[in-house]
Amino acid sequence: MSDSSAQESNNDSRQESNCPFAAFIPPYPRPHKTKSSFLLRFFRGWHSWLHVLFEKSYSMQMGEIRQPGGTVFMVNEPKWVRHVLVEEAASFPKHELMHELLEPLLGVSIFTTNGELWERQRRLVDQAFSLAKVQGVFPKMQSAVSSMLHRLDKMADGRDQEIDGEMTYVTADVMFRAILSEPLTADDARCIYESFLDFQKHAQRASLLMMYRLWAWPMRLACKKSAGKIRRVLSRIIARRYELVAKEGAAAPEDILSGLMQAVDPVLKNKFEYLETVDQVCMLFLAGHETSASTLAWSLYLLSRCPEVQERMVAEIREHAPDGELTFSAIRKLRLVSNVFRESLRLYPPVGFFVRTSTQDTVMRDKKIPKGSPILISPWLIHRHRTLWDRSDEFDPDRFDTPEGKESSKCAYIPFSAGPRVCVGKAFAIQEALLILASIVQRYRIEASAQHIPRPVGRVTVRSDNGIRVRLKRREL
Repeated sequence: MSDSSAQESNNDSRQESNCPFAAFIPPYPRPHKTKSSFLLRFFRGWHSWLHVLFEKSYSMQMGEIRQPGGTVFMVNEPKWVRHVLVEEAASFPKHELMHELLEPLLGVSIFTTNGELWERQRRLVDQAFSLAKVQGVFPKMQSAVSSMLHRLDKMADGRDQEIDGEMTYVTADVMFRAILSEPLTADDARCIYESFLDFQKHAQRASLLMMYRLWAWPMRLACKKSAGKIRRVLSRIIARRYELVAKEGAAAPEDILSGLMQAVDPVLKNKFEYLETVDQVCMLFLAGHETSASTLAWSLYLLSRCPEVQERMVAEIREHAPDGELTFSAIRKLRLVSNVFRESLRLYPPVGFFVRTSTQDTVMRDKKIPKGSPILISPWLIHRHRTLWDRSDEFDPDRFDTPEGKESSKCAYIPFSAGPRVCVGKAFAIQEALLILASIVQRYRIEASAQHIPRPVGRVTVRSDNGIRVRLKRREL
């Protein structure tokens, strides 16, 4: 599909609204009029699960998808979303499909485990994060951002630049420095970026084949190959740390890896073994950098189409950081910068769906849900739900300051999940993203590419199938 035809099919337009700037509806796959047939759903889902959605998906409270392995129940109503994720979370653990799909990459980590194993892992990971406080890692974030700006200076010539790779580089670099106390090399950054894109493509197809009870082994082998490249980058650094700690009198850096190695479970009185540590680091690194990178890339695209929002952000930054230094305290005062990031998370939540399993027969909205049924909760749909959000497809960072927007965000905003399985790195991710976003906007004007329109696809995360391209120009200081 050409970019021009993508623009037409994705509803990319401006129109009048109550916003203080011209309304902008960024691209998303136009939903089909009716639910796809069983066979058509397979072919559309082969590329992206977003392309299976139909119009009623964005307004229904609860739906059913009949699959060969049983019926999948999709829950959109806030009351029942809270029931599954918060109030009765223990009765709705993560679906085994997620572990099968992500195990080559994340191992046996808190992202996919359940029950007592997850509880032990979460206690240890929470302890590791408490040892490496958010404010304490801020200088490491600043160092990674400084390196990013040096790279972007070479790109700020007004020509089209693919920005999503650079956002992956800087967020991965932040995680490298915070977790491992090492900067990320350009070669490793490229390896991670390309390998994860490859993993996403094959994981999406493997999950579809598994749901349809078809042979998925070739796709799963491809996933394992891509995941292995990423895990090797991380495991060699972790192995060196274990060797260093084994040396008598050697001092290890104070970082998240040290926290994971030192943490002692207060219940079972044990620690992570080496392979367990590798799994948790892989989970923290991949979940931490990929989700932030996805949202930051979308943020820059949205800002490229809304220069007036950029100028308001610059004014806010200059008010709270008049000398240009983005300190820890200054970042926390940037309300508009925060709202831009929150709105990007709303429109393009990096993890577009959560899959849970019902551990017993239950009833929701008069629907009988048999034990073992998959429960699908989609931030993508909930964040764009026609009855839960005003102008749901429109980019409006100011919505969070309105009574309606505040009410919607309380009941229908779950980019980091909710309940006991809320993202362990939420505070870290927000701080990192605000620093990166403010640093870029303060230094450059972000202009839209004349020809390029991103094409969102839903795989492991929500990315653009054809990348995200913008133009950068240095601001006059």
